[in-house]
Amino acid sequence: MSIISADGLSRWYGEVIGLNQFTVDIGEGITGIVGPNGAGKTTFIRIITGMIRQSKGSVEVLGEKPWNNPSLNAKVGYCPEHEMLYPWMNAKEFLIAMAKMHGYSRSESEKRAYESLETVGFSRKDAERKIGGYSKGMRQKVKIAQSILHEPELLILDESLAGTDPIGRKTIIELIRKMAKNGIHSLVSSHVLYEVEKLTEQVVLVNDGRTVAAGDIHEIRKLIDKHPHTVNITVNNARKLGMELMKKESIVSVSIIDENHLSVKTHEPEVFYKTLPEIIVKKKYEVSEIFSPDDNLQAIFRYLVKK
Repeated sequence: MSIISADGLSRWYGEVIGLNQFTVDIGEGITGIVGPNGAGKTTFIRIITGMIRQSKGSVEVLGEKPWNNPSLNAKVGYCPEHEMLYPWMNAKEFLIAMAKMHGYSRSESEKRAYESLETVGFSRKDAERKIGGYSKGMRQKVKIAQSILHEPELLILDESLAGTDPIGRKTIIELIRKMAKNGIHSLVSSHVLYEVEKLTEQVVLVNDGRTVAAGDIHEIRKLIDKHPHTVNITVNNARKLGMELMKKESIVSVSIIDENHLSVKTHEPEVFYKTLPEIIVKKKYEVSEIFSPDDNLQAIFRYLVKK
């Protein structure tokens, strides 16, 4: 089932192109939309939330057109990138005010405010502290809480992990996963690629207003199978291990950095990772680190953009 579908979507700001023939089909669950700043992610989000209208092309969210569609707004939760909290209010007061804007009564607004804050891990004590004293992670949680007050079908989070510390980031990732299990689909925008890779395997890669690739990260990875895969190894005898590895057909090249470090390029990473432990054990090498700069979403994105 398509949650969001865009075909030939374009948006111009005068002579500046925000989106250019952007086409994507986003399914259920959690999807990450990834790209550098200025790639077109925010423009896409503004279109699917009905804030702006596309210049060209078509788009549907939950089977409906997003522009000028209040009934669709009631099904979508939006957590914006920019700060929109009032430091003199506490989280409870802020969420009650947001719930009232959705048309709920005072009692229902209070109920939903506490339930939403509890969902994101707030205690009642935290909920009654001034927002001005919150950490970045706590403020992000309040923003997420306001986006789920009305029990949306789709949650859109724009750079929701930005600026949070590792613990706060982990908590928010777990929260998004928890909501997905409860049937809330999520579109998570980020320019920090490894964060999205930890959150979901479904990604859309965006650059210069266009879709670079979309789908399962493992399927996207197949697009660069012919591109040599780099593996850096820290070992007690780099030269000797390098000579062993050069005998393998899966190896393209071996570079000796120094006596304890070498860099290997392979066009068959799965074969390489299967044979490397055998060599290490058989020859009794002391390996302290194996690291691949290509074994992540960042590398895939970088390579696809350069193609």
